Amino acid sequence: MSETSVIVDRAGLWDAEALSDVAAATFPLACPPGTTPDDIEIFLGEVLSGERFGEYLTDPTRTVLKAVADGVIVGYAMLHAEDPADPDVAKAVDLRPTVEISKLYVLPGHHGSGVATALIEAALDQAREDGAKGVWLGVNQENLRAQRFYAKHGFERIATKTFPVGNQFHDDFVMRLVF
Repeated sequence: MSETSVIVDRAGLWDAEALSDVAAATFPLACPPGTTPDDIEIFLGEVLSGERFGEYLTDPTRTVLKAVADGVIVGYAMLHAEDPADPDVAKAVDLRPTVEISKLYVLPGHHGSGVATALIEAALDQAREDGAKGVWLGVNQENLRAQRFYAKHGFERIATKTFPVGNQFHDDFVMRLVF
């Protein structure tokens, strides 16, 4: 696919529903094959609804970046500037201050077009501007495409964690990039 002209900018409260729509279209694609539709729906409702995006967009510890192509949001990234809540992850992610890239998704029609690269570069720039010594993220152990993408951008695997999706728990790798 050819490069798409994309603008990455900070999202505003007015973007909450559009971000939720992108999340609903992209999150299921990152789930392992055994994830049930019911569990995906629970996760979308609890974590990726328009209401929840409204909360994220007003949370001072979070930054939501949107990727816009042809006037439409085609991807987003969410940064969370707090220490990891999971004690095992906090021990593995030994950088302080650190920023979690808690979400980074691109609509399928824009995969391979440069949108994800623009988002990760903007997310890393934002984390540096915020004074972080590095960033970390969780990626499903079965999502090889995402793992290759993050490795290409300098992330290395440092630990594992579990990630709840509805009533299921999935195994994630924790990946880190030190600035």
